[in-house]
Amino acid sequence: MERLARACQRGRWFVVAGWIVVVVALSALSGAFSGETSDDYDLPGSPSDRAVQILEDGGFSSDAGTQAQLVLQREDSLDTPAGREQVASLVDEVTALAPDARVGSPFAADGAHQLSPDGTIGYVTVGLPTQDAEAVAELQDDLDEVRGSSATDGLTVEVGGLGAEEGHRSGPPSELIGVLAAIAILLFAFGSVIAMVLPILVGVIGAASGVALVGLGARWVDMPSFAAPVAAMIAIGVGIDYALLVVTRYREALAAGAHPAQAVTIAQTTAGRSVLFAGVTVVIASLGLVLMDLKVITGVALGIAGAVLVTMLAAVTLLPAMLTITGRRIDRLSVHRRRTRSDGGRLARRWSRVVQRRPWPAALAATAVLVLLALPVLDLRLGFSDAGTRPTTDTGRRAYDLVAEGFGPGANGPLFVAVQAADGPAGDAAVEALADALETTPGVAATTPPVLSDDGDVAFFEVIPTTGPQDEATTDLVHTLREEVVPQAVDNSGLEVAIGGATAAAVDFADYTAERLPLFLAVVLGAALVLLVLVFRGLAVAVKAVLVNLLSLGAAFGAVVAVFQWGWGVELLDLGASAPVEAWVPMMMIAIVFGLSMDYEVFLLSRVREEYDRTGDNATAVAEGLARTARVISAAAAIMVCVFGSFVLGSSRELQLFGFGLAFAIFIDATLVRLVLVPAVMELLGDRNWWLPRWLDRALPHLTIETSRGPRGVR
Repeated sequence: MERLARACQRGRWFVVAGWIVVVVALSALSGAFSGETSDDYDLPGSPSDRAVQILEDGGFSSDAGTQAQLVLQREDSLDTPAGREQVASLVDEVTALAPDARVGSPFAADGAHQLSPDGTIGYVTVGLPTQDAEAVAELQDDLDEVRGSSATDGLTVEVGGLGAEEGHRSGPPSELIGVLAAIAILLFAFGSVIAMVLPILVGVIGAASGVALVGLGARWVDMPSFAAPVAAMIAIGVGIDYALLVVTRYREALAAGAHPAQAVTIAQTTAGRSVLFAGVTVVIASLGLVLMDLKVITGVALGIAGAVLVTMLAAVTLLPAMLTITGRRIDRLSVHRRRTRSDGGRLARRWSRVVQRRPWPAALAATAVLVLLALPVLDLRLGFSDAGTRPTTDTGRRAYDLVAEGFGPGANGPLFVAVQAADGPAGDAAVEALADALETTPGVAATTPPVLSDDGDVAFFEVIPTTGPQDEATTDLVHTLREEVVPQAVDNSGLEVAIGGATAAAVDFADYTAERLPLFLAVVLGAALVLLVLVFRGLAVAVKAVLVNLLSLGAAFGAVVAVFQWGWGVELLDLGASAPVEAWVPMMMIAIVFGLSMDYEVFLLSRVREEYDRTGDNATAVAEGLARTARVISAAAAIMVCVFGSFVLGSSRELQLFGFGLAFAIFIDATLVRLVLVPAVMELLGDRNWWLPRWLDRALPHLTIETSRGPRGVR
């Protein structure tokens, strides 16, 4: 690291120019050659995936692809001459705008189920055989055009079924709000415009590079639509945090009398090493998501890993070069008066002593609060949001509500039943018997008339639940139909039956992730434990770190369940309606929160270990370590909370949920955990914090992060 710092100092202008070229080139390449995003949550080999295959084999490709609806409402009735004429005109307009789509009218021979019993609400189905993102976007635009031109003469038209949303929020992008908040915090922490600008530049460079890498990666890997904003969110947060730590060490070295060149090297060999370790930890945790073997999650994991890797490299190469160019001007353009010397963390030191004098009450109180916050996790349900969770200002939400009003809540999440005969055509009688068995199952409102393929080998019909797609009863119904009703109904009939559709696919994805979450959590916990033992040569301190991080993660999950699943505060935050937690969020939160928590753990424990090695007094080491790091950890955590929390102001529920969970986890980790639980537990453990069996100490390699000795003896 010392050699890298000196190389960056010597070639500082080349380093800056090189990074400019890299960012511009990546952005240009991404703009020219980026691939299409794909929000495909299908699981190969799952029952819902098999249903899609059967439908495609039978020629029902539109039913297996993208399904949209134009939901209509007329006060008197749609089933009148005037209403029928309006519907026919609307169908003709959709057919002309989207000739590749399969358009189904409620007044067609097989469309009787598309008209409500009182005739006031109906819907026109629009199906595309593929889920190509560009085709879906074009269809959304076409249907919005139809909606605008047809909503006349007492006819209400809403667009449902597609993933696109109306812009129901105004204002600057959430990323910009997070950056502006970070600027304010850095100005307060540093008191200098120049010192503030450097971390912001590193964060923005990391975000821009991360978004470009996601775009390029989409050519070879399935990237969901939320991969780019998630990568940008993480890159901005860690980039500013890493640069904050390095700049803080640089200014401390200058204040201690070091020459600017020495100060850069000192910052690199201390804070820079911590940044390197923390960044690699986040990258490893992100890549661990690949073990889940999910295409959509693999894309996000690679995007995050790439963004953090680029950001980390910028922090240990570009930042030393910019610090060398800045020199002693780092404190220029001061925005408020600052003392010439720091207070040495007196407030944090006093607080640590207060906690250390009464460690048992502090530890028990902090643990009780964390456990209380984590209790809602016991009710965690995994699933996916849909139009019903959007604000009522969105056309998709209004269409969703109209369908529920006219046809019942289950009509928004019908189950597709695909039937294939093993030998010869699927008989009408056998399929009718299957449909009757499903229709009489408790929890089923109705079934649609079965439709046979041209060759008669495949049949298709829908099952309408009595409950909505987000209800737990609907999930139970899917399991009941698959495990009990269908096997009994088709026993010895030679029929293969698969239940699919968006609702069933969401159940499959949630079940898959729930089964693998414990293994993934164990892998992340084990990796964190090993890394901490390697760095700090203490078994107890490593176990303590893992357990308290697990508590803060549990508290974050509990808050997510309370807000997004139970609905506490959804109206205040304008989050639409409550629903199950997005199925991909827990694994992503585990990886990112543990990676970021390790950052703060390293920042704090490296200083504590440094003081312990110098004094041999555990109590003094804990107090001094907290005093030296409290300011920078608090500032870094405040920035993370603002960056992640700003995504709650966005329009995508999945990003709102993810951002809220990360922001809450960081807030709890930097306050209750770092300021109360950690010093209390370390005081209780005493010198046992650093105990390591001799045989294990000899067997493990030594991995040093921060060191009190600067280059050539300069401290």
